[in-house]
Amino acid sequence: MNNWTTGWTDWNIVLDEQGGPNHVGNLCDAPIIADTVKDEVIYEISFYYIAHFSRYIRSGSVRIGRSRYTDKLEQTAFRNPDGTIALVVMNRTDAELPYVVRHRGELADSSIPAHGIQTLLYR
Repeated sequence: MNNWTTGWTDWNIVLDEQGGPNHVGNLCDAPIIADTVKDEVIYEISFYYIAHFSRYIRSGSVRIGRSRYTDKLEQTAFRNPDGTIALVVMNRTDAELPYVVRHRGELADSSIPAHGIQTLLYR
């Protein structure tokens, strides 16, 4: 989302346990798997990431500038139409990591668990 993305949609939101159906036969994964053999629905981790972004970054939001001091944390920031700023942080490592957010001259210390994703909202 930080590199000129204007929109994003998962190719398939729901597939069966085989990774289909689709019109070209290239079976793959999806955020939701409908297991027709076990008669159950499985929510993959990508479903929760999509839900997380969708919950805090509202339609009509604009990505705003941000900077980072480590490549261990991924992050992006958006100004929502209501004026709130949503800062999403993701930890790609196997360890909890501390970090500092600076916004309008104020500092906030925080930490994020291993492989965690979290959002901070600012007014």
